[in-house]
Amino acid sequence: EDKAFSEGVQYSDTLNAVDRKVIKTAYLELEVEKGKFEKVLFDITKLAESNGGFISYTQSYSDAEGNLTSGSITIRIPHDQHNPSLDTLKEMGMVKSISVSGQDVTQEYIDLESRLRNLKAQEEILLDLMEQSKDVSDSIEVQVELSYVTEEIEIIKGRMNYLNNMVSFSTIEVYLFEPQSIAIDPGWGFLEALKRGLRGAFSVFNAILVFVIAASPILL
Repeated sequence: EDKAFSEGVQYSDTLNAVDRKVIKTAYLELEVEKGKFEKVLFDITKLAESNGGFISYTQSYSDAEGNLTSGSITIRIPHDQHNPSLDTLKEMGMVKSISVSGQDVTQEYIDLESRLRNLKAQEEILLDLMEQSKDVSDSIEVQVELSYVTEEIEIIKGRMNYLNNMVSFSTIEVYLFEPQSIAIDPGWGFLEALKRGLRGAFSVFNAILVFVIAASPILL
């Protein structure tokens, strides 16, 4: 029992020693003050750059008058600045919705490291065989196998670099917009109702007049 307990403690300590790799992403919908869209967009850009981040995507939309009033911007922020940056963004307007997620890719990264070690070991063996190979056919077979192993190594390295990048820099997507003005339908109101009433009365009068003129021979 003591041995099992000891092994359990060692196993737990090993897990705690692992550097967790978590990809953080967030989406924020923000309503900004009327006429402040471009300023807030600039402030978000400044926020990312001042914290060692950058802009990965931005798109803006204009209203009927040609003024930029809405759009989206995606920023990449260093991992440790994720939460402070979110707090700053919340103060730039009225938060309509927010979602934050974290994807733990620690196990995937560990598996990739293991596969990479094995492939590199195979690569060394194949390189040794290439040097020792005297037969042309044997050399060709080794080259084919070596080419496959090298390609797999590059794929794994690319995936590991991607995961490192996504973990190092969190992604925050912000959709911001100005409140829309309430359009008043000119078809409503007293004057319009009066105009419609007069037009209706005039149409009825015309219809009666036409009827009287048409029926006058019969009446006579």
